[in-house]
Amino acid sequence: MASRKEGSGAAGSGFGASKGKGKAAATGDSAVKQVQIDGLVVLKIIKHYQEEGQGNEVVQGVLLGLVVDDRLEITNCFPFPQHTEDDADFDEVQYQMEMMRSLRHVNIDHLHVGWYQSTYYGSFVTRALLDSQFSYQHAIEESVVLIYDPIKTAQGSLSLKAYRLTPKLMEVCKEKDFSPEALKKANIAYENMFEEVPIVIKNSYLINVMLWELEKKSAVADRHELLSLASSNHLGKSLQLLMDRVDEMSQDIVKYNTYLRNVSKQQQQKHQYQQRRQQENIQRQSRGEAPLPEEDINKLFKPPQPPPRMESLLIAGQINTYCQNIKEFNAQNEKNIVKQSHLGLCRTLI
Repeated sequence: MASRKEGSGAAGSGFGASKGKGKAAATGDSAVKQVQIDGLVVLKIIKHYQEEGQGNEVVQGVLLGLVVDDRLEITNCFPFPQHTEDDADFDEVQYQMEMMRSLRHVNIDHLHVGWYQSTYYGSFVTRALLDSQFSYQHAIEESVVLIYDPIKTAQGSLSLKAYRLTPKLMEVCKEKDFSPEALKKANIAYENMFEEVPIVIKNSYLINVMLWELEKKSAVADRHELLSLASSNHLGKSLQLLMDRVDEMSQDIVKYNTYLRNVSKQQQQKHQYQQRRQQENIQRQSRGEAPLPEEDINKLFKPPQPPPRMESLLIAGQINTYCQNIKEFNAQNEKNIVKQSHLGLCRTLI
């Protein structure tokens, strides 16, 4: 199961709502085309972050539901409890099993269909998330990870997205070969590592009626804070995180260029060695001596180990996510400017 510990992902408890796994794997298509979430689940995720999330602290939890055709219905969830490294006796897998068993006893959907995680300014494209989602998706084909952005949500727009690993990336993760050759052969780029699944939030008719009644009773106060143009803090933080990732990418590029130079240098050394060997054999043959025995050149010149490229892909994916967030944020600010100008014009006319 996904946990706060980096890279500690494991699923496969037998509680998954997995149907048609072989068919989806055989065709290479995604097993889930749409994610339907109950409004109560969304409120639970938001409440979990408000109670336990502080700043860049990540909160996580388990998603429960069922699969109907190619639609994943998420009907319930429960959080991972807060614990520290000193809680050596705490068993997360056992905790989740007991929670799902208790939900089953009270006739609540208990099938495991994924997990959720909060994010800090969109910083979620990490190796820990990749490993956790691979563990879930490998055990339960229909599993998704919900990414909740509390900062964007606080600005008046609910930010909740569902992601899955693409079939190509799943195959690469199964082989555990992240060398440049393997990724190139699989045609893996940062654009096709994750696939976003459309989300639909659904409420019962009674909840819709209640929301309508609450909207009627609520005070009609001017919510101009949602039209605020004071975006320097948010935009500055996003740009700072973007620059940090760009610096990491630059360092990774330097490492890869160093590897390429070492490979080129070794190829030249091999070529020079073979030429010297060939000239020496010609001289020995002219003296009537036996040629030197052939040697395994790969043993003499051990090829340098290529740097793993998965980290570079993750950094590139995170850079792309930051750019998309900044683009969306600026687009929202432009809309707010237009709305503010319209409000000002209306007040002038009144």
